[in-house]
Amino acid sequence: MRKKRARRSILTVAGIVAVIAIIIALLVVFSLNRSSDSKVDVEASSSDHGLVVGPDDAKHKVVIYEDFLCPYCGDFEAATRDDLAELAAEGKVQVDYRPFVLLNQAGPYSELATSAFAVVQEKSGDKVAKEFHDLLYENQPAETGPFPKAPELVDLAVEAGAEESAVKDGITKLAGKPWAEAATKAAADDGVQGTPTVILDGKQFQEGNTVEEYAANLVKKVS
Repeated sequence: MRKKRARRSILTVAGIVAVIAIIIALLVVFSLNRSSDSKVDVEASSSDHGLVVGPDDAKHKVVIYEDFLCPYCGDFEAATRDDLAELAAEGKVQVDYRPFVLLNQAGPYSELATSAFAVVQEKSGDKVAKEFHDLLYENQPAETGPFPKAPELVDLAVEAGAEESAVKDGITKLAGKPWAEAATKAAADDGVQGTPTVILDGKQFQEGNTVEEYAANLVKKVS
């Protein structure tokens, strides 16, 4: 009798362990599927000084002036990227990302990254440039450094989908510097003095005391 009870207990425990293992496996698969599906695939196109996502006939037009070294831009990008991409895919908003060089006094990285963005956009197209744009923020250095060098940005460009042979020389030799200078001049001409600066439907958007509030309020406005 005791042996039968012990056997039943072992079988019960084994059954519970098996069920738990199945549940964990299902949760892992669900999590992986969710992660792979979470990034919205939205069409991108070039603007005069940046990159546009969303249709021309969208109800709301957003312009984001940004510096790839600006930590607030990084926080703002992380807080808005997925929502703005989804809203752009739904046709509710068009977003014009306009990187330029603001923090050049901190070192050469801002110019290097902006120049690299221009090279990737020219040589590999807008879709790859958008992915590169996002990767620059995901791998953003501290404002005080140490800063990635050109070879590291080439690696990011390749990760974004660029052919190394198409972008390596341009990134290394700052071939996009004239574009970066023109974008910086255009931002200054538009009265931009800090980053991120957001223009919503032709007017500067300033609702929020923190980056998180600023981002949430913008998404709410264009939803």
